[in-house]
Amino acid sequence: MLSRLRPRLLKPLNLAKHQHAWRSYSAKKPLVVLGIETSCDDTSAAVVTSDRRILSEVVRTQHQLHESMGGIVPTIASTGHMKNLPSVICEALETANTNINDIDCVAVTRGPGLPPCLSVGMNAAKTLAAVARKPIIGVHHMEAHALTARLTTENADGSCLPAPAFPFMTLLISGGHTLLLQANAVGDYDQLGTTMDDAVGEAIDKASRALGLKWAQGRRGGPGVALEQAAAKGDPSRFDKFLPLPLSEREWTKKIGFSFSGLKTAMIRMVEQHKIAGNDQDVADAAATFQNKCIQHLEQKLRLALDKSVKQNNTPLTALVVSGGVASNSLVRSRLEALASSYGLPLICPPPKLCTDNGVMIAWAGIERYQAGLMDDYEMTTIPKWPIEQLKSEKQ
Repeated sequence: MLSRLRPRLLKPLNLAKHQHAWRSYSAKKPLVVLGIETSCDDTSAAVVTSDRRILSEVVRTQHQLHESMGGIVPTIASTGHMKNLPSVICEALETANTNINDIDCVAVTRGPGLPPCLSVGMNAAKTLAAVARKPIIGVHHMEAHALTARLTTENADGSCLPAPAFPFMTLLISGGHTLLLQANAVGDYDQLGTTMDDAVGEAIDKASRALGLKWAQGRRGGPGVALEQAAAKGDPSRFDKFLPLPLSEREWTKKIGFSFSGLKTAMIRMVEQHKIAGNDQDVADAAATFQNKCIQHLEQKLRLALDKSVKQNNTPLTALVVSGGVASNSLVRSRLEALASSYGLPLICPPPKLCTDNGVMIAWAGIERYQAGLMDDYEMTTIPKWPIEQLKSEKQ
């Protein structure tokens, strides 16, 4: 479709030729960027400006389509995106009181993510950008999570903090990722640790399913929120002896990395052996214990990383940034705020609704990359598996 549009509607846009003009334009007035996000099951679009204003954000969730399946089904999710994305983009533009011709750039999630879902957003973004003769930027999903804190600076207690300057440490925790990074600059990240198996959000989702919890609905919904709500009513010590703290023995205690598969398996086994799912208080206590173990594991490995960066290497970190869907958990926020404070660092988390996948973070990452001169062409493709450290090569 894109190849047919080009000859009839526009001449090929030379990005290198126009790059200087675009950067000069950004100095005269704020950039206005449309962000499109379809990496998993939420369809989202947003319009954001370079002076840190969120003009609009629209999200369509698909919880009702996937709950009966026990998890996200990529083909069903991509079909949902194809159905929802046109109206989502139109609503985002209308709410922002703008149109595609007023947009300075289109930003879209390039990866990582589910291949059929990424393709829906990419095809829409390339077509919009080509027809309107706008530059396009492919955004790394995890970089977008990391950079959101430079747009929104809400503390765990709701107070405002200055946007973090580079370098800062960032923990990205979601259903697909558990990733600890040092953010040095836009497009420049050092990976300090990641999970060896399951992501923390995936383990939480599976534990929620084992407990028979009904998915929480709404914008901030799903199995993880259902487990958080159940845990709030439980005793986090009752089932402690049945759930091991991951990587807490022998040489593993000194390694920066994460593992949630064993904890998840132990949880499922405990639920089955003790017939927990049929009793509300047992469910609450098991949820609280499991949630506590997950947080303890995150705390343990964060301490190792902070000891190395702050105490041993004297890295001038400005903050600990925590983002991703699990960062919307209020107990995670409060516990990690205390940990960061012990190292003299502020904890900066996006507002809970912007911790989950959203178009705002894609638009803002697009702005940051645009201003750094890191733009793409219409021939770019999705990258479902995309290590974040590969972004460094784009700057060389």
